[in-house]
Amino acid sequence: MTGNAYQDRVDRFARMLMQQAAWPAALVVAASILAPLAASARGAFETLPAALALSTTAGSAVAVLALSALLAFDALLFRLMGSHNDEASGGAAVDDMLARMRLKPLPSTTRTLEDRMAGTGRLLFKQRTALALFAAALLAAGFWAPR
Repeated sequence: MTGNAYQDRVDRFARMLMQQAAWPAALVVAASILAPLAASARGAFETLPAALALSTTAGSAVAVLALSALLAFDALLFRLMGSHNDEASGGAAVDDMLARMRLKPLPSTTRTLEDRMAGTGRLLFKQRTALALFAAALLAAGFWAPR
């Protein structure tokens, strides 16, 4: 794939990744700030199940934030890829950058755009799973909080 169609596709994907990295991270940060305040006001730390649910919430919050950071990094790599005129040179630039950063060894062949998008899709699925765990733990902490 070459030219404007390739660059438009990569740009749309990078923009979508930035959005998918931003809103879960913002949601987790806001909930992580507000949930302990609400829980301590209701005495939720007095029950063991609520305290365990809140600690699970913290662990899953860290996972969501880490995966959001990885998605934002991938979005920047896709933007780098889209700054080139064709898929081969864009993929080679990303592979070169990852090798210079010592994050991945330089591959013998350049992966296709579809392969890279599929890998990022798996990362997006992991982020959504961690976000679902975060939401479930947050709801569980509210369920076990004294009334």
